Amino acid sequence: MTGEDRLRWFNEARFGLYVHFGLYSLLGRGEWTMYSERIPPAEYAALADRFRPVPGAAREWCEAAKLAGAKYIVLTTRHHEGFSLFDSAYSDFTSARHGCRRDIVREFTDAARAAGLRVGLYYSLLDWRFPGYFEPDRYPESQAALVEYVHRQVRELMTRYGTIDLLEYDGGWMHDLKGGRERQIDFWRSRELNAMVRELQPGIIINDRSGLPEDLDTPEQEVRASRSGRGWESCMCIGDSCCWGYTRFNPNWKTPAQLIQHLVSAAAGEGNFLLNIGPAPDGRVRGEELDRLRVIGRWLSSNGAAVRDSRGCDLIGASQPGQVDLNLQGCWTRRGRTAYWCVFRWPGTTATAVRVGTRPLRVRMLATGEEFPFEYHELSGRFIIRGLPELPPDGLCTVLEVEFASEPALKVEPSPADWLLG
Repeated sequence: MTGEDRLRWFNEARFGLYVHFGLYSLLGRGEWTMYSERIPPAEYAALADRFRPVPGAAREWCEAAKLAGAKYIVLTTRHHEGFSLFDSAYSDFTSARHGCRRDIVREFTDAARAAGLRVGLYYSLLDWRFPGYFEPDRYPESQAALVEYVHRQVRELMTRYGTIDLLEYDGGWMHDLKGGRERQIDFWRSRELNAMVRELQPGIIINDRSGLPEDLDTPEQEVRASRSGRGWESCMCIGDSCCWGYTRFNPNWKTPAQLIQHLVSAAAGEGNFLLNIGPAPDGRVRGEELDRLRVIGRWLSSNGAAVRDSRGCDLIGASQPGQVDLNLQGCWTRRGRTAYWCVFRWPGTTATAVRVGTRPLRVRMLATGEEFPFEYHELSGRFIIRGLPELPPDGLCTVLEVEFASEPALKVEPSPADWLLG
């Protein structure tokens, strides 16, 4: 199967939900607490018997994903703390042997499929409990044991839970941050690891965090497009950038408008938006997160055509030529000869796009179907839509659907001063 074939469903989706859940959720200070507070493994392990997510928590995560309009969902099967949310023959430090004594990954994969969602599994390569990760030369046996354990656990995840659509590695960096990708690849035996994954799951999409490029680039906490034709996915928190796992006091929640703008900007760059939630210690999704997911879902129910299976569009708004994500009014996506002007900052009764090189045929509001008159000046490339409402019909992002005579193209300006002459 080619990379293009593997990525087809992913590109059609454009939006997924990330779930960070583990022992760190009990502490309420984020997923790095064990390391950032230097909690010794034996002390940290005592949390395991308190890990008791409510029955049905995984179903609630999947219901939240459906509510938001996400098409796939990704769960942290094991984070850097080393606690596995699945039954493993290679670790006693698991949810199946402590606390709730349940295989949460099994519950998750079953719930995701029942909800019609594609299944993604996150797996951390590093495990803070192994001194060989921090000092491989000093603790070579520990380093070898860590890598062998990683390979075996990944095999378990790829063989026990049916078809896995997406594998999100993390934690593949070297502790001293030296040696670049080749050292990282050698340390984890990534070529061998990923060959095994592809043999067991031929259609799987793999991200770039084992050191190998594989299918996806994964910018974090920012929307940054990769080169055309390359798969990419921006993963982002709803709250602070340091709060993937449950953080009890998190004052900096992003607004629904901000989150929708990130989603649209990712779609405009032909990438995906993976939005994270950090369930509470009992596994329930917090109201602050559900409220935002509900708003995104409502917006997608009327405007999803602007995002799903989107392609990049050359057109720009009223400012910053060539800088689609910095446009004064918003940005464009497209499919074929239909383009979608996603307007973040409503201009009033008249909206003007510049340097439009293709003749428009029809303009309508995507959410309502209402059509609007327009003018197109072929020589200058000015495209003026008139008769729009004075106030924004959608305070989050109003989408104008424009049908063009052919695939929309940006008009070349022979001289940057020509527009001054009218």
